Amino acid sequence: MGRNTRKRRSSMATKAVAASAALALGGGGLIWANFYASAGESKNSSQNQVKAAAGQVATISCPDVGQQLTNVPEGARSGVDKELANLDKQITEAYARLASTRQAQTQDAGFVQNAILGPLKDKRVATIDRIRINIQRVGGQAQNLGQLATCTPQTAAPETNAGENDGGQQNGGDQNNDGDQNNNDGGQNNDGGQGDNGEQQGDNGQQQGNGGQGGNGPVADDFVDITQAGNNNQLGVGANGLAANGRGGSTGTFTTKCGTNGNDNHNTDNVIVAPGVTNGAHHLHDYVGNQSNDAFASDEDLAAAETSCQNQGDKSSYFWPVLRLQDGTQDFDQNNDGGGKEGNVGRILQPAQAQLKFVGNKRGPVVAMPTALRIITGDAKSFVNGLGNANVNWSCTGFENKVQLKDKYPICPQGSQVVRTSNFQSCWDGQNIDSANHRTHVAFVQADGTCANGFKAIPQLQVRLVYDVPAPQIQNGQVVNAYAVDTFPEQLHKPITDHNDFINFFSTNLMNKMVNCINTGKKCQ
Repeated sequence: MGRNTRKRRSSMATKAVAASAALALGGGGLIWANFYASAGESKNSSQNQVKAAAGQVATISCPDVGQQLTNVPEGARSGVDKELANLDKQITEAYARLASTRQAQTQDAGFVQNAILGPLKDKRVATIDRIRINIQRVGGQAQNLGQLATCTPQTAAPETNAGENDGGQQNGGDQNNDGDQNNNDGGQNNDGGQGDNGEQQGDNGQQQGNGGQGGNGPVADDFVDITQAGNNNQLGVGANGLAANGRGGSTGTFTTKCGTNGNDNHNTDNVIVAPGVTNGAHHLHDYVGNQSNDAFASDEDLAAAETSCQNQGDKSSYFWPVLRLQDGTQDFDQNNDGGGKEGNVGRILQPAQAQLKFVGNKRGPVVAMPTALRIITGDAKSFVNGLGNANVNWSCTGFENKVQLKDKYPICPQGSQVVRTSNFQSCWDGQNIDSANHRTHVAFVQADGTCANGFKAIPQLQVRLVYDVPAPQIQNGQVVNAYAVDTFPEQLHKPITDHNDFINFFSTNLMNKMVNCINTGKKCQ
């Protein structure tokens, strides 16, 4: 399997028939055709029997082992990270089998458990045991990990409004709340309304099976007309994603201009979560700033790299999952792992704007970030993990002060653009540049702007991405010309899974300038 990385893309994406993309993505034989059934379908139709079986199980939900590992000795982290990447790969492979065996599932009620979930558990037991051995070999403690081996089938669940389902489910400043395998986040919608229209369509990016050009989402319920969204769809859960700045404290800003990835720097790695593992993200990232970020980049490599930032003192790496337009076209990675072979299909959209701004803290001054500090905000697995680490803001230009969506993609009116915004954690433990679960060394500010547990306030990175996206249309319960963020295949391209990553490689002088600008109320760049 070839490595899914690229610096430059051909000038035109190749037009393809969407049905072909759904049935034979990447030429690898994977069939990303999930189906849901309506209650009134005839049991006498073999086609509807396939739909009915698939309607019983939409995807696979597995406990996120990595988020439970809050204390892994440094000497064990490399081995543990590789085993965690193996767990992700196992889930991806199991989901592919789930998606390609719908006929068998109609003939055997125990097929999913016996042929998919059972073998998956056996693999996870062995992998989790290797994690335990890695940790204990260097004197660490790893107890009760075995209980995380069992995965469960996740059925299609009715959609709920974000505002109606928000109360208290998020974890606020605590970055390790994924023991709750809550499947009732607003992003978990069913395919209701598809009924007989859930059958495969032709060209023009219409839905295939479980929705989307690739057959694994999104569906019509993942979208909302922002002019009709109302306040009940606003993001307002816990403290995740709160802006740290305000009228008091450190009121300055520092903006860095690093482009919009016009040189097409992409790969499907994640050097924070899965260092040394090719395709560790299982979806494609845009990279701006540092030009050497891949799975094998060391801190020394990143410090010596070229940068796309105008100020060459900023070699930081800013990266996020790409946004694609599912209009029936294929992009360069159609046949690649993390791309079309894992259900991430359609034309990659380059942001029209990528605004990177650092702000202060409304309660007081900020301190400098340490070199190589790593921050992940949001959760790529929120669809099955629940809302504990979710941090999502979807909106449209002209509406950002009115509506911020977490579990819906906005359909913007003519002349308005799609906006993704991420407000990063801005409280640091004062010691570590990373943590075992890549969460607990940083935290969000509390509602009053303070940092809990003795953490120090650091500049808050705010990333605002703006896209020119043709407005999707909802026709007969299906979305035509959908757009979606890249995801792990089993996450079904839900908007709740959006996330953003940052590795600090500002020069000392430029970081000190940033801190001074913020603390003295200046606007700098």
